[in-house]
Amino acid sequence: MTGPAPALWRQLQAAASVLAAIRRGESATPAIARVFPDLRPGVQALSFHVLRNLGRAEALRRLLAQRAPPPAADALLCTALALAWREEGAPYPPFTLVDQAVEAAKRSPETRNQQGFINACLRRFLRERDALVELTSEDPVARWNHPRWWIARLQHDHPQAWQEILEANNSPAPMTLRVNTHRISREPLRDLLAAGHIASEPVGRHGLVLDRPHPVDGIPGFAEGLWSVQDAGAQLAAELLVPGLPADARILDACAAPGGKTAQVCELLPHAQVLALDVDPVRCERIHQNLQRLGLHAQVRAADAGEPGGWWDGQPFDAILLDAPCTASGIVRRHPDVRWLRRPGDIAQLAEQQKRLLTALWPLLKEGGRLVYCTCSVFRAEGEGQIEAFLAHNSEAVLRPGPGHLLPCNRAQQGPLPDNRPSDHDGFFYAVLQKSALDAPARPD
Repeated sequence: MTGPAPALWRQLQAAASVLAAIRRGESATPAIARVFPDLRPGVQALSFHVLRNLGRAEALRRLLAQRAPPPAADALLCTALALAWREEGAPYPPFTLVDQAVEAAKRSPETRNQQGFINACLRRFLRERDALVELTSEDPVARWNHPRWWIARLQHDHPQAWQEILEANNSPAPMTLRVNTHRISREPLRDLLAAGHIASEPVGRHGLVLDRPHPVDGIPGFAEGLWSVQDAGAQLAAELLVPGLPADARILDACAAPGGKTAQVCELLPHAQVLALDVDPVRCERIHQNLQRLGLHAQVRAADAGEPGGWWDGQPFDAILLDAPCTASGIVRRHPDVRWLRRPGDIAQLAEQQKRLLTALWPLLKEGGRLVYCTCSVFRAEGEGQIEAFLAHNSEAVLRPGPGHLLPCNRAQQGPLPDNRPSDHDGFFYAVLQKSALDAPARPD
């Protein structure tokens, strides 16, 4: 039997601490990991709700108090406002949220001295909620719950679709599985899930989107390695890389952790010689663990893909997958903290890293070989712009048909797409480059 649910004021305290950590520049993942286990599921749900409504909450706080209170009190106040500003979709009634936020302030030494201030702001909010919300509605940051520079960048990069992107970002992502075709096909797995009272629908070529998120260890087939959790858009990487390759192809996954795309390559081409690299040894261990659970094998090395002299054996690859470091601007549905952590200068900085990796890896591809470049970004500087610049300086590179910018999309926004393209996915960019003619590369010193 499970015990009683944790008190809401405790969850609000913890959610406010997560928000405070993000404002200090920390990712939500480690901040949530520090929360007591009994609180963690509820706090994650509340924190994600807060982050999807933070622009509105901060605009309301500025109306209620022109001078920000100390950080801990401001985080608690904005947490309550983000959860309570709109009754539709709120996790609790606004009066309950306000009452418990004041209780949370009273019970923490960091906010106890601000208890009266928080109480006064929130009681005024309840009295004047409609008018205050209306006053904030002209502010684009409040309207779209993204930083102003981010909104402007999307308006520039995607003038016809920027609103749809922001709307998708502010909705929860589905839980999508990738079928391990090395062990089971999709329909038998779907039947197995149904027997466990988990409904699912096909998405893409090898995916199943679940009716709602479930704990992974409670989904049939996890321990047996029958599936992996992977967004439908991310599943396109291996599907673009593998077709037409020989069964024993030499394949490089250049930035492989945590190993989802590596595993899919091995599932689709089980006799290939796959080398998976990641610069972080700890993350390499994640690759090993994922492959072991799925019953797959690849060579895994901790190395910088941009410095081939430290790891390349001089034999060219049939195919290279470069899932390059990026702003993660396409996966905001799953990581709502990303929008508040990124800064405008990050785009150019990461674009330079992407350019460095492309330049270093291209000579390692054999003539006629294929390189799939992808990022989980919707910014053109990390996608279309990056590839246009690369093609301008590499005459032997040929751009093959591919999705290009795959913008985040929910099924409510768009129905099924042709050619088995997924209709509920995060944002990605994909480019398929083929080497038309090039002398064999020299082995680096």
